[in-house]
Amino acid sequence: MHTIPLPQNPIQPGRLFRLFRHMMDIYSPSGKEEELSGYLYAFFKKRRLPVSRQMLADGRYNLIVAPPGVEIQLALIGHVDTVSAHDLEEFGFSRSDGVISGLGAADMKGGCAAIIEACLCFWETAGPDLPVALILVVGEEENGDGAMRLLEDLHFPWCIIAEPTGLVPCFAHYGYIEMQLTSQGERRHASLAKGRNNPVEKMLKTLLALTHHMDQRSEAVYNIRDLLTSKSGFAVPEWCQAWVDFHLPPHTPTGAFCSELEEVVCSPPPGKNPVEVRFHTIQDGYDLPGKGAMVEALQKIYARRELPWQPAAFPSHSDANLLWAHGIKPVLLGPGSLAKAHVPDECIDEAEVLAAAEIYYQLLLDLFPPSSF
Repeated sequence: MHTIPLPQNPIQPGRLFRLFRHMMDIYSPSGKEEELSGYLYAFFKKRRLPVSRQMLADGRYNLIVAPPGVEIQLALIGHVDTVSAHDLEEFGFSRSDGVISGLGAADMKGGCAAIIEACLCFWETAGPDLPVALILVVGEEENGDGAMRLLEDLHFPWCIIAEPTGLVPCFAHYGYIEMQLTSQGERRHASLAKGRNNPVEKMLKTLLALTHHMDQRSEAVYNIRDLLTSKSGFAVPEWCQAWVDFHLPPHTPTGAFCSELEEVVCSPPPGKNPVEVRFHTIQDGYDLPGKGAMVEALQKIYARRELPWQPAAFPSHSDANLLWAHGIKPVLLGPGSLAKAHVPDECIDEAEVLAAAEIYYQLLLDLFPPSSF
């Protein structure tokens, strides 16, 4: 079988950034992705690609572009949802001096646009029947319901997730724990608060003990995300609640860590109305071995592009934790920076988005040359 000559860089920057702009100008916070999902579904249908909608119970859906009847060996995955806008009047696309700003620029509509452009070029040059899927999920920023629905129907050995890694390949991933603390009290007139069972005071003491403990665990990252009380007016509130996130290095035993947190919260003896601990999410990290066809292909691409080869661990939470727990090996690799995600001035370098699309395309071509199928 003769080798089919293929262009080494057919990425179309105009098409890439037009799509990126359209995606950013459609507001798609978690739970409200329907408009963007519909736009992308029509985008793929117009190009006669084998796209299907994988429905969730509430009518939202993932998009899966994959050749029918072919066992998928690699999926390129992105999430189309974002966090809520800081300013609904100014959340969309803007561009200045090579920098693209707006909600979702880094996390992760830039990555989504790049994997879409790479797959389009791959299918246009190599044909649509190779064992590669493009998957766009919903709900990543909240509860991961899109990824959970995906796993009900599909399995594949490897995936690339276009999370913002600054184009650093991440074969390792931090673990994640989401903890809820609740303290109870007795509602009393505010002038009678002294000596009463105040749940806010109890919670603050608990959080102080927790922060002192975590200061000794410098390798782990924690964030007190929310602190709430019952609306009490001029009175002692009836309850207080806090949510705390923990990001743990890949080899941290999450079960032992949870037990450690419970000991901190429950010591000294809690007495009346102890602080209640609940773990809503416990996900292990992972560390893939730095060998195999995927690693070798990426190393060669980085060498050709004269990029430093410095694999790292992804320090945040993502759908990769869920995929790993179901036997899929996820590599996180995408444009943008976590430092520029979930912030009012979210932005990304357009050169990085273009480079990401080129890297994805070359990876697909190196792993699945048409002449080998």
